[in-house]
Amino acid sequence: MKSKNTTDKVPMHPRNKHRDGYDFELLMSQCPMLKKFVFVNEFNTKTIDFANPEAVKCLNQSLLITYYDLQYWDIPPFNLCPPIPGRADYIHHLADFLAQHCGGTIPTGDGVLGLDIGIGANCIYPILGHHLYQWSFVGTDINEEALQNCKRIISKNPNLVDYISLQLQTNIKYIFKNIILPEDKFTFSICNPPFHSSEDEVLQHNNRKTTHLNTAKGQNFSGNQNELWCEGGELTFINQMIYESAKYPMQCLWFTTLVSKKVHLKTIYNTLNRVNVAQHHTISMAQGQKNSRFIAWIFQTPQQIKDWKFE
Repeated sequence: MKSKNTTDKVPMHPRNKHRDGYDFELLMSQCPMLKKFVFVNEFNTKTIDFANPEAVKCLNQSLLITYYDLQYWDIPPFNLCPPIPGRADYIHHLADFLAQHCGGTIPTGDGVLGLDIGIGANCIYPILGHHLYQWSFVGTDINEEALQNCKRIISKNPNLVDYISLQLQTNIKYIFKNIILPEDKFTFSICNPPFHSSEDEVLQHNNRKTTHLNTAKGQNFSGNQNELWCEGGELTFINQMIYESAKYPMQCLWFTTLVSKKVHLKTIYNTLNRVNVAQHHTISMAQGQKNSRFIAWIFQTPQQIKDWKFE
C-alpha cells in the first residue's frame, strides 16, 4: 500500500479567489448589506468583526454572490456558517488530486459526481464544486431541516437545480449505508466531520475562542448539534467512515474527509491499513494561521482508476 504525506505549512491554493484577502470595496459594491458590518481597524485596514455571526454570514453571502454566481444564499440561526476560503481550498486541492490520479487533467463537468457527507444547511461544497469545476453532487444529512434549507438555496439559484440532489440519511448510526446504492458511481466523497465529542467540549472551545477574540462568551457560537459534535468526536466518525467505505469499494472512486486534528492521523492510517485500502494520501492545506488537511483513500487498482468513466 502506498502512502503520501505532504508538509503541513503550505500557502492557500493558488486558484483560490480569496488568497489575497477580501476586497471589501468590491464586496460592498455588489452587496450593500455588508456595509454596516465593515470598519477600519487599527492597522488602517477594512475588516469585519469575525466574532459576530451576523457579520460573518453577511460576508459569506457577499462572497457567494460576488464570486460564485449565486442570486440567493442564507442559513437559519445557529447553523454552521462555513469560512468560504477554507472550503474552496478543499475543492481546489481535491481537483488537483483527481487530476494527479486521473490522467493529469482536472476532470470537469457534471459527469464528475461528488457525495457530500453532512451537507448541513449551507450547501457550500456543492455550490463551490459546481461553480469552479461544473461538478454535480448528492448531498446527504441526518437533519431534515438542514436539507430543506439546501433545497431552498438550490431552488432560488437556477444554475444549481439540475446539478445538486439531496438525500436524507434516515439512520443516524450510518454514514454510507442507505445512501450509496449498488448502481452508484461517485467520483469522490467529501466531508467536514463533526469536530467535538460532546456539547460541553463545544462550549469550552467556543469560550476559549471568544476570549481570544476579546468578545462576550457565546457570541460567536454557531452550528447545531450534529454539525459540531458526535459521540467520540472526529476520530470515531472518521474511523466509522473508513470501515463503512470498505463495503462500497466499487461505488466510489476516492473517499475523502477533512481531518482537523493532526494527532488523529496515526490512528486513521492504522484503520486504513486494517480495511486494506489500495492507496491513501494526506493533502495539506493552510488558511491564514490555520493548518489543515484532508485524507483520501481508494480500494481500486491503478487499472480500475484508469478505466473509470466520468459519465
